[in-house]
Parts: sequence; C-alpha cells; structure tokens
Amino acid sequence: MSAAAVMVSIGDDGVLNREVSQALSDVWIDRDLGWLDFNDRVLAEALDDRTPLLERAKFLAIFSSNLDEFFMKRISVLRKSSTGERARLLATVRERVLGSLERQADCFRNTLVPGLGKHGVHLRRWDELTAAQQDEASAYFDAEISPALTPLVFDPAHPFPFLSNLSTSLAFLLHDQEEAPTYARVKVPPVLKQWVALKAGAPAGETVLAPLYEVIHGNIHKLYGGMRLTGTTLFRVTRDAEFEIDDESDAALQDIVREQVRLRRYEPVLRLEFAPGADPTIREMLRARFELSAADVYDMPDELDYTTLFEIAGMPLAALRDPAWTPLPPTAIENSHDVFAAIRAADVLVHHPYESFEDSVEHFIATAAGDPETVAVKMTAYRIGDDTPFVKSLVKAAEGGKQVACVIEIKARFDEERNLHWAAELERVGAHVTFGVRGLKTHAKLALVVRKEASGLRSYVHIGTGNYHARTARLYADIGLFTCNPKITRDVVNLFHYLTGHSRAPASTELLVAPTSMRRRWLELIQREIANKRANLPARIVAKMNQVEDPELIEALCEASAAGVSIDLIVRGFCCLRPGVPGRTENIRVRSIVGRFLEHSRIFYFAAGFDDPLQGEFFIGSADWMFRNLSKRVEVVTPVLAREWKQKLWEILDICLRDRRQAWVLGEDGAYSQLRPNDVAEGPEALGTHAALMEHARRVIE
Repeated sequence: MSAAAVMVSIGDDGVLNREVSQALSDVWIDRDLGWLDFNDRVLAEALDDRTPLLERAKFLAIFSSNLDEFFMKRISVLRKSSTGERARLLATVRERVLGSLERQADCFRNTLVPGLGKHGVHLRRWDELTAAQQDEASAYFDAEISPALTPLVFDPAHPFPFLSNLSTSLAFLLHDQEEAPTYARVKVPPVLKQWVALKAGAPAGETVLAPLYEVIHGNIHKLYGGMRLTGTTLFRVTRDAEFEIDDESDAALQDIVREQVRLRRYEPVLRLEFAPGADPTIREMLRARFELSAADVYDMPDELDYTTLFEIAGMPLAALRDPAWTPLPPTAIENSHDVFAAIRAADVLVHHPYESFEDSVEHFIATAAGDPETVAVKMTAYRIGDDTPFVKSLVKAAEGGKQVACVIEIKARFDEERNLHWAAELERVGAHVTFGVRGLKTHAKLALVVRKEASGLRSYVHIGTGNYHARTARLYADIGLFTCNPKITRDVVNLFHYLTGHSRAPASTELLVAPTSMRRRWLELIQREIANKRANLPARIVAKMNQVEDPELIEALCEASAAGVSIDLIVRGFCCLRPGVPGRTENIRVRSIVGRFLEHSRIFYFAAGFDDPLQGEFFIGSADWMFRNLSKRVEVVTPVLAREWKQKLWEILDICLRDRRQAWVLGEDGAYSQLRPNDVAEGPEALGTHAALMEHARRVIE
C-alpha cells in the first residue's frame, strides 16, 4: 500500500484506526510499549556500572518521574477502549512495569545504597539508626517537621481526606481504648527536604541520611497522644492528568485553562502504590475507596518514590558525578561582540548545551530589549520555566516603548499555571500576549527582532528545536539557527501575524509549517529520494528526532526502503516503525541515544541526488514525525543553507551514527539492544555522543 493510500487517522490518544493498523500491521510497534522501552533505556543508565554513582541515583529518579507521567497521561486513554486488544495491552503494560520496578529496586538496594556507603554517604531507615541518631532525628522532627504536618482521622464523623496527585502518605489504624479502630493519615510534605541529614555518630566527612517519611513514622505517636497505632502503611496515589481543553468555547481561553487546571486536582485516582509491609486492611480499604482493580495496585519492592533521589544526586561529591561541563561561548557571536553584526555577516548555528544558551539565545533577546534601534520583539513560549530571563527582557523591551508580542501556549501540559502567570506579567507592562490559534497548540520555537537600520527595517530571527527555558537548556541537546535571510524572516513575520491576529494560515516559501505545509513537504522530500534511487542517483535519509509515530510518514518511509533508499532514524523516545522487515523496512535502521543530556534536537537530512552530504538538504525545527506535531500543532522547521552549518549538522549526525557507547539499536523483533565498543574503539565509538561532542566543542574554542 502506498503512502497516499494510507489515510491518516490517529487520535490524540495515539490509537490507530482499524484501516491504518491493518495497513501497517507488519511494521507497527505500539507507542505505549515503545515508550516503556525508552524508559527502560533510561533505567539502564542507572544499572550500568560505567555510570557514576550519583548519576545512577539521578537516573533512578528520572525513571520514576517518567513513569509517573506515563500513568498520568496514558492509562486513562487505554482504559477508555473496551476492546480486547486494549485490555491485553494494559495487562502487558503492567507486566512490563512490574519487571522494571524489580530491576530499579535491586539497583537501589544492592548497588546504590552499599556503593554510596563506601563513599561515606549512608542511607538509613529508622530502625538502622543508632539511639543517638534517633534522638537527633526526633529533635529535628519537633522543630522542623511537626509544624508542617496535619494529622487526620477518617471515620463516620470525619470525612475521607483529599489525597493530592503523586502525594505520599502514612496511614494507620488508630486505637482508642475499647472503641473500634479508626483510620488515620499523615501526608509527607513534599515541600520539605525528603532526606534528613544526621551528624550523631557519623565519622568525620561522612553523612547519614534518613528518609523524611521514616523520621515522621518514628515520631508519629507524638501527633496522636494517648492513642495506639498499628498497621503502618506508606502509600502514594497517582491521578489522571489526561483531559481535553475545549478551546472552541466562547469563554476566554485563559479562564477555561485555569478552571481545567483546578479541576485536574480532583481527577480520578488510577494508580495506588504501596511500600513493603502495607497493612492488608488499609490496602483493601484504599483500593475499594478509589474503585480500583487489583491491576491498578502496585506493591513496590523497595522505595515508594524514587524521585526523592534527585536530592541525593545533587550532593556536591564531584568524584561520584559526571565530569563538570560548562557550556562554551559560541565563537561566531563572541568574536563579533555584536550579535546583530554577527548574524548580518552570516547565519549562526548553535548547539546546546555544548555552546552556551545564555551567551547566544538569551543574549540575543536581552540585547534587543535594550537596543535603541529595536522596533519590535516577538517570541513564542511553550515551556519557559520559573524566573525566566526572557520574560524579564520582554518586560524591559515593553517598558522601553518597543512593540512586544508573545504567543504563550497556556495548554502546555503541567506548565499551564506557570504560563498563565507569565502572560499576566507581560500584559501588565503593555506587551501583546496571545494564546495562538484555537484548536492548535503552538509548539514552534521562534524569536523575531525587528531593527531600524540605515538600509531600512531588518528582521533577525532565531528558530530552534528546544524551548526558551534557561534551566533545561543546560540539560537538553538542542539546535538553534540565527539568520536575517529575508526569505526566512519574511516567513517568520507572516507567521507571527497569523498567530497574533486573525487570518488564514500564510503560505511559506522557505519554512515548513505545520499543520499547513510540513506534512506535504516531508512526503515530497521522501518521494524525491525514491525517484532519485530509481534513477540510480544517490539517495539517503537521516532523520533525528524525539519520536516517530505518524502513519502516513511511516508508510512513505516503508515505500522508500522498498525502493532501496538508505534510511537512518535516530529516535530518542518511541519509534512505531519496526526496521528490518523483509520487503518493507530492510533498508531502515533505528537507533536511540541515551545519556547525560536529553537528546531533544530535530535534524533532517536528504541526499537530494548528491554523494557529498554538504550538497544535500538539511533542516532543523520543533516537530517530530508524530501525527499531533504535523496535524494538531503549529510547528516550524527551517532549512539550513550555509555550507559551514551543514558540515556541523552532518558531524552531529555522524557522531550519533558511530556511537557504540550510548547507542541502542532497534531490531526486527521490536526489541532494543545496547551497543558496546570493542577493545580498539576510539572517538565517538568509544566515548559516546555526548563526550565526543564536548570534546569537539573544546577543539573549536581552542
């Protein structure tokens, strides 16, 4: 079946319709199982003895954080379908998760705890503390913990307490003389430090850390004076976070989002987790209370919430961490001392976190805000974080009389309240704040600066693959292009007019824009590679992104593979395309890079009939090859035209494809296997992508 014959029909829930699933059944990998595969690759970083101890703690925490998000976003979607296939998938998900949790617990119990102990960091439960340490912990409880606690009971005279999403609680059976026991609950406050440092009896230079919940448990009797407590049970709830925002309503979008965020706190509980030793009576009471099946209850093998290990991972012990990395200043901008002059001289491509986000993207907007020649500053904002420098710069620009416009996506999952806050801050100083196009999320990463120069108005743009988020820019690997090429800037200007005004989506001459032209252009580029292969011309596709899931593009890639086009997909997360299927995908290779940085950049290469990669076509931008990106979001991808930056992008792709340290390859059986360097390997093969790119960045500076 050709790509044109595959009617794209995939819901926001990622579930294919029957027609499409039959057309792709031989090459399709379920996205949810693919997502769990990705999280297992994250967990593998914690299990890998080549990973420093505190980094292993970090990956244990990331694995749990990712899994929380999976349950919040995906489980209710799978439950909504009553088909036997979906029921089987839910059962498979549970089986897979249980196996992963066992590996996580084993790593924590048998590797992390003893390993840290050898380096003077001792993680201890209450009954492992000495009497002096228990006394110290109890004094800390009285002074720093007890005032923040709210002991509750629930019985016929007291209502069942509200349990917030991802909250950890201690529950008990409370006995008062001859009366029937009642239930009691104390929430473990998430705002407090989750690991309590104790000094009593610790050798010089060493640290004893006890979990906060253990300190509370050891002193819980103080909250219920004169009562007898039994059945101590540590548990955690996860609530559904998958809800639709009706942005077609006549009500103000910000009011709709604000109300939906408020209501999200009360969404149904869909997962109950219990620490070892849970009381059967309390366990059953909670399961019944939330109307959950046995399959929705998870008995954790060891720790209940490993996200608390982020605190451990942040300890200042350099010997147990990856070597420190400070992003380097981009030479093209640093050598000019004038960011606009540098961009006028030639396009500038930056690669974070190897090159400094602060000295490039932040500097670009901050300079524009204070520049007397700047007429207008416009940005899109999907996730911008707390205490963002960009809002401060936009406020400065607005207060300085410049035209400031910001398209803020207030439907960005889990960032709604933060984005609403920054929208209000910008509106307060007179900036023009809009929320994009109704029915679409604005996911494009764009910044536009318009300056009044001797030759007239000139536009400068930044087009990126990652969010304008100062903190994640040090952790996520992303690409950004600065240009004043009038063909590209004209497209950006027109796109901002569309996003802030009311018009039909503009045609773009250079940019690939979703949902209008991007899908069509990708298909045309794939078809051109097919035609070149059939004409005995060089044909190759290399695409790097976060996920691959769009059925129409997958079918087009199958057609290209069948025609003999060589295809390499570098996909960090889930890939719904199964490589190596005879007659369908035998010319497609899929790999995933996982390591100290989150691979987030989207880079696309098409040979275009040339042997020399630098004569081919390169693109970067915000969109993955997912149905939602191509059909439900405003996304932007730009061509990269300068030979110098094509060379840089090709080097990045080449390093990823040569990596045998951080790379995993997807097999025909749908399973990933981790590559290992041989004894004589060097360069990217031995170092891995991230170390190789850090080394490359140092060489450029030197």
